[in-house]
Amino acid sequence: MVTKVVDLRSDTVTKPTEAMRAAMAAADVDDDVLGADPTAQRFEAEMAKLMGKEAALFVPSGTMANLVSVLVHCDVRGSEVILGDNSHIHIYENGGISTIGGVHPRTVKNNPDGTMDIDKIVAAIRNRAGALLYPTTRLICLENTHANCGGKCLSAEYTDKVGEVAKSHGLKLHIDGARIFNASVALGVPVDRLVKAADSVSVCLSKGLGAPVGSVIVGSQAFIDKAKILRKTLGGGMRQIGVVCAAAYVAVRDTVGKLADDHRKAKALAEGLKKIKQFKVDSASVETNMVFFDIMDPRISPDRLCQVLEQRNVLAMPASSKSMRFVLHYQISDSDVKYALTCVEVCKSLEYIHLSLLAFNFCDNTVFMFSESC
Repeated sequence: MVTKVVDLRSDTVTKPTEAMRAAMAAADVDDDVLGADPTAQRFEAEMAKLMGKEAALFVPSGTMANLVSVLVHCDVRGSEVILGDNSHIHIYENGGISTIGGVHPRTVKNNPDGTMDIDKIVAAIRNRAGALLYPTTRLICLENTHANCGGKCLSAEYTDKVGEVAKSHGLKLHIDGARIFNASVALGVPVDRLVKAADSVSVCLSKGLGAPVGSVIVGSQAFIDKAKILRKTLGGGMRQIGVVCAAAYVAVRDTVGKLADDHRKAKALAEGLKKIKQFKVDSASVETNMVFFDIMDPRISPDRLCQVLEQRNVLAMPASSKSMRFVLHYQISDSDVKYALTCVEVCKSLEYIHLSLLAFNFCDNTVFMFSESC
């Protein structure tokens, strides 16, 4: 009986390493709201330097990081932000920019590679002569890597072009860089080069990097000064945050170098899934640590497949009513990938799925017999 859980739901499930835990225990701390936590200060300075920006600010979550960033740039209610129709800010952050900030989202269609067509971005910018009728465009947001587009990477050249559009129209550019280090490693481009054109960037520390909590925002000193006030307003001002900043520092130091291995394992997983006729996956499109695949048999639902996989200690999440995603991270080994593929191969049988669900509804002991006998 398998006791280890192979958790492919997300890279948010990573646990802090022993080195991170040791750093947390030994962290030198003080009150960060008073601007006195030395570990937080050192970490923020290091992140600002790494990202090529003047200053940085630790915040509790990626959602708050993006919200604070948008609200700093769009500090007048009735402002408008241009962003992808499939972007995380637009879909998964509870509409915070509008419900809390009074910022109107104007969506542009995301291409399969996560980009938005430059001409469509330009067309979405409001003519200031129409200020009596329209919101005022103040910001463009990009996402790199783009999660809903399969973890695709935006190139520095593309980001530069969007930055040029923003600058020529008097707008700001924010990058939701939750997985920006994945993009940097996959493209072989230094992270500061990837975000050079951006006025602000949010960076998640608790996804593939493996820190227990938190994100950072980077930008100009003036931007961070305003962001610090908004962080406090939103309840994100915390006291001895050096405890978690110490773990974040270790995460950046130790884990960035492991991301290429996550990408390699994701590619291997995609190649394995490609061999199963009930599934459709474009393994060539796998650029980072995410694998999306379609279920071609209409009788098999992602929810059912996830249920059956869970019986064999493989955790996954549906991506839609007809597709699923697996997300790799440093806690997933090569043997875990092979085991997951073995389970998927077994569970692809519709008959097995039906039998397992019947067993699941009957009793736990029966589930054990079915899952162990296939």
